[in-house]
Amino acid sequence: MSETTVPVTTAAASATSAPAAGRARAARIALRTLTVLLALFYGVASALPKLIAHPSAVESFDTIGWGSAAMYVIGALELAGGIALLVPVLSGVAPIALSALMAGAFVVQMSYFDGENAATPLILIVPLALLAWTRRRSNADLVRLVKRRV
Repeated sequence: MSETTVPVTTAAASATSAPAAGRARAARIALRTLTVLLALFYGVASALPKLIAHPSAVESFDTIGWGSAAMYVIGALELAGGIALLVPVLSGVAPIALSALMAGAFVVQMSYFDGENAATPLILIVPLALLAWTRRRSNADLVRLVKRRV
């Protein structure tokens, strides 16, 4: 075997894997960006009005008849979910939990507000499902961590 065949074979192999590596890197960046945007949405746009008792949030929860306690609990759950999206070991379970919260929000929107903003929770479930699927391995890590502690 001559010395010239080794670099050619290595160069050919690296040339075919370079586009794949570039796509994988772009996908990681896109998923990280999506994660940060969702975390900001849940922490700032969704949880904050409930936690500071913004008049629009208070009015909504009064319409439902749940009162301020439920408003604060849901705001805290949204904030916790937004933060958990950014924690690696929780990054698989957080979108699942937030999707469940959004399913509840959809039911409430349809039941009490005649579906006025019912599309919003459904739209949010789509990127949450994508994150849950791509981060499913972190759920196994979380289960191992919990089992080790028990």
